[in-house]
Amino acid sequence: MMKTAEVLKEHSFLERLIGDWSVTAPEMGGGEDWTETVRSLHGIWFVAEGHGRMPDGKQATTILTLGYNAEKGKYVGSWIGSMMDFMWVYEGEVDASGNVLDLYTTGPDFNGEGLADYREQITFINPDHRTFTSSARQADGSWKQFMEAHYTRKI
Repeated sequence: MMKTAEVLKEHSFLERLIGDWSVTAPEMGGGEDWTETVRSLHGIWFVAEGHGRMPDGKQATTILTLGYNAEKGKYVGSWIGSMMDFMWVYEGEVDASGNVLDLYTTGPDFNGEGLADYREQITFINPDHRTFTSSARQADGSWKQFMEAHYTRKI
């Protein structure tokens, strides 16, 4: 029989995401803020649902799932958005500061040819402000950031 998952100390980083957030990012366009609501599935999985308008004026919805896989010793997750038909699958870790979750994934290359490596980072500035950044791996192995969103907890 499969062992039932238990809430571990690693889940405490993800617990910090729970709540309602206002999201601002020039790259998300549309001239209006996005919103995001994050909920917990019994402390094991965390689901973030975002809503906003794309630069072309169309409404969009995004779903981010995050959890911790004890067997792998890694954070795991996925991201889907109504503006694309690709599912992003993540694996990563929290850095030594305890405030940054590095998530690594492979997805469509910006040049439209093949796949590329990406790093997404969730960084807690304080309990009510976090950022989400996206970077693409460059030929020299470095990361070039191309997107930054700011999340402010609604109070």
